[in-house]
Amino acid sequence: MAWLETTAAAVEAEEVGAQELIDILGELRRASAACADASDWALLAAREGGASLRQIAPVFGKGYVRAPAARLEKLHRQAQTAGQWLAILRHKQNG
Repeated sequence: MAWLETTAAAVEAEEVGAQELIDILGELRRASAACADASDWALLAAREGGASLRQIAPVFGKGYVRAPAARLEKLHRQAQTAGQWLAILRHKQNG
């Protein structure tokens, strides 16, 4: 939050231009995608490690299992295990 406040103040003071903001936006979007991929890997690994959907559900911000179950269903169309998901991510990164 401190970084965001500092950046917002710099924008308001016109110390940061449009191109720099576009560059920041690109970095944030890439970081967001990387975090989503890592989150999916952790979800698969947690299930492999024996975590129940009920245990995982609070992390999704909901008290029911539909959210993680839906995410797992979508992931399972591409990978059945955390190792397979990691291999997909490696392949995506390399080309």
